[in-house]
Amino acid sequence: YFFLSVLSFLDLCFTTSCVPQMLVNLWGPKKTISFLGCSVQLFIFLSLGTTECILLTVMAFDRYVAVCQPLHYATIIHPRLCWQLASVAWVMSLVQSIVQTTSTLHLPFCPHQQIDDFYCEVPSLIRLSCGDTSYNEIQLAVSSVIFVVVPLSLILASYGATAQAVLRINSATAWRKAFGTCSSHLTVVTLFYS
Repeated sequence: YFFLSVLSFLDLCFTTSCVPQMLVNLWGPKKTISFLGCSVQLFIFLSLGTTECILLTVMAFDRYVAVCQPLHYATIIHPRLCWQLASVAWVMSLVQSIVQTTSTLHLPFCPHQQIDDFYCEVPSLIRLSCGDTSYNEIQLAVSSVIFVVVPLSLILASYGATAQAVLRINSATAWRKAFGTCSSHLTVVTLFYS
């Protein structure tokens, strides 16, 4: 339940990073955000989104071990490893967010332009720039591959291996137990990536 509690906390923070400004924009007469507010929102949004991508990958590995190595689960997935994996996810996301936010906010922006989105995100800010954005576009593409495509590929590979192991099981009870172990995580992954 450790990873589930970390994911719950992460989703709570993720929601509160975007929803308040979105509600202000929807109901208030002023539909703009300050540069500082945008900077903070961008940093938080990037760090939490990246953490969630990495954490969902870690959780897929956790589910793989639970289904495919149930007798060794306690020795493989021990509390210290759980803390280490969660810490790595947070640190990697903070570093990525610092790099991405800093380079995006150092772009030269055209005066009197506004973002036509509910929240600040890198592609919207790149479109507002008056200067050369090729470095930022490459950086965005590379970080998207590293922190979105690679984790999703690892999740799919993990569930592919889990499915192979489950198909070799002859017991209907074991099938249901394996499905119950993985179904909630698969639902979260599907909702997050769709």
